Amino acid sequence: MRRAIAIAVVGASLAGCSSFSFDSLKPTPPPVQVQLESVPPGADAVTSLGPACKTPCSVAVPAPDSGFSVTFNLPRHASATVPVQVIRNPGDFASPATTMTDPNPVFVELKPAGPPPKSARKPMRPKKPKPPKAAAAPAPAGSPFPNPSAPPPPPPPPR
Repeated sequence: MRRAIAIAVVGASLAGCSSFSFDSLKPTPPPVQVQLESVPPGADAVTSLGPACKTPCSVAVPAPDSGFSVTFNLPRHASATVPVQVIRNPGDFASPATTMTDPNPVFVELKPAGPPPKSARKPMRPKKPKPPKAAAAPAPAGSPFPNPSAPPPPPPPPR
């Protein structure tokens, strides 16, 4: 019986060794500090890695294997996106490994947005000129209304 228990313990310990990975022993890269600036200041700066802030500011981003981008947004201004490259220096025995970003600081000049697009309304047609008024037709003979184009009646004789 002892032999069976010993085999089970040795088998379990070997199974644990097969799932062990040396990746957990690798140090995680330290975050990289990136300075973000814009003209005019106060723009919302959002990195493609997640961190965001209002310019001028500084954010700590995890150093990715490839580059990332920063998008700047400000009301009444056109948004702008700036690509950022990550540069790794592996170091040697005398110097430690370093990670830098290019550009740093990340700077952008935001341009004012143009006027809003005009709506697609139909242009107004010009009004047609009115025809000249024709002379009024004479009133019929038995009409109680006077003819507007007739001369005024003569004044009554003096008494």
